[in-house]
Order: sequence, then structure tokens, then C-alpha cells
Amino acid sequence: MKKLSKVWGIFVLLTFVGLSFLSCTENTHEEETLISEQTETLSQDEIKHYLHLGDSISTHMQKTLLENVSQAMQKGGSDYAVEFCNIQAIPLTDSISNMHHVSIQRLSDKNRNPNNVLALEEDLSAFEKLKDSTLPVDFIQNNMGEITYYKSIKLGMPTCLKCHGGKEDISESTLAIIQDKYPNDKAIEYQIGELRGMWKIKF
Repeated sequence: MKKLSKVWGIFVLLTFVGLSFLSCTENTHEEETLISEQTETLSQDEIKHYLHLGDSISTHMQKTLLENVSQAMQKGGSDYAVEFCNIQAIPLTDSISNMHHVSIQRLSDKNRNPNNVLALEEDLSAFEKLKDSTLPVDFIQNNMGEITYYKSIKLGMPTCLKCHGGKEDISESTLAIIQDKYPNDKAIEYQIGELRGMWKIKF
């Protein structure tokens, strides 16, 4: 049993390292970034500043979430990880938001938490652009002068399938917890590399 636990711990650690590397390598070059036509009031230096800041904050948020979920997986497997996310995902996001003095949301067309649903027209438009592009960000400025940064979230590693894959990937006990905690869950049937959602950072 101790040997199995040790192997599982190493697997989770390697998975986290891989995911962290993936989130870092999703950095985009500014010249390849999707830039909305609504940024004409910003200088090139301002655009570069907010792209860099948005990427930095979203990477910090992604790593924080992955680290905590990986620890939950190591502690109690996918059952515990679902319980953990149900209670801690939003507070963790709020904590990083407060740290950077921005608003951070994780949005998806196949949301699990009702708070993560795509509802605003500007968010739906940004998500469609991300779906149609291989680039990881869209950067816009809306009519009120608020600056918003978007970055895609892709399902990067096999461990993610334990909570977001098909029914053959998710254990019966984990699926039961998901259905209990999230009766209207849509965040399953994903495959590796698929667009899982996006980060939205409003400055």
C-alpha cells in the first residue's frame, strides 16, 4: 500500500510539472496575438504592457489552481479533488484577483460551476475567436474604457480526464459526486488538447 501511494504521489507530481510547463509554454508572441479592433485608443507600449501583465497573472492563477488540485488528487484522488474544487476554486481565484488588484474569471461554453458560464456578448465573442484560432489570447478594450485580457485554457494532461473526460475515464464515485455537486454539469467528454475554457482578466 505504501509503495502504491508513493507511485501515485510521483505520478501526480510529474503531472503537475507537465501542466505547469504547458501553461508556461502557452505564452504568445505579441506580434502573433489576436488584437481586437477596439484597441485603437491604446499605444503599442500600452498594448504590450497589458498583454505581458495579463499573461503573467493568468499563468500565476493557472499554476496556483493546478498546484492545489494536484495536492487534492494526491491526498484523496479524483473524488476528493472534486470536493476540493467545489469549495476552494472560487476563493482561490478571488485571492489571486485581490493580490493583483484585477478581476479574474474562468469561463467556458461547457461549464461545471454555474459561476463560470459564458453570458456576456463580449465574452462569447472572445471565446469564438479562441475556438477559431491556434493563438492563446484575445485582448480587447470595451466601450467603457475597461481593458480585458483573455487566454485559452486547454485540457493538457491525462490526469485532467479523471474529472473532465468521458464516462470511461471518470470513476463511478467521482461521477456521482460531480452530479451531486453540479446537477447541470457540462464539463465532461473532453479529450486531450481540447479548449476547456478561458481566463478573463479585467484590469
